[in-house]
Amino acid sequence: MAKRGGFPGGGMPGNMANLMKQAQKMQRQMEEQAKELETKQFTATAGGGAVKVTVSGKREVLSVELQEEVVDPEDIEMLQDLVVAAVNEALRQVDEANSSVMNKLTGGIGGGMPGLF
Repeated sequence: MAKRGGFPGGGMPGNMANLMKQAQKMQRQMEEQAKELETKQFTATAGGGAVKVTVSGKREVLSVELQEEVVDPEDIEMLQDLVVAAVNEALRQVDEANSSVMNKLTGGIGGGMPGLF
């Protein structure tokens, strides 16, 4: 009975071995870029600068700054909305930076396949 699968001699053909090396190199580069991204900070504002939020590349809120004029005890909902808007914008910036880095490394492959990279 003939052996099924594999390659003669048990090794990978040259092209497959080269492909594996390239994939490993890309994985190392992606890990390095992810670590670098985690050290960056992203700042967004809302309400014409009345609310300013800074988040890390790890998607953690680092600071929230409020201008005095936006703190109105009679309109807490507006302040809450501005904080949410600023946080969401800062997190969008993190996602955009991450996508940009990954697209540069992968040459755009995986863009149509979420979770691939």
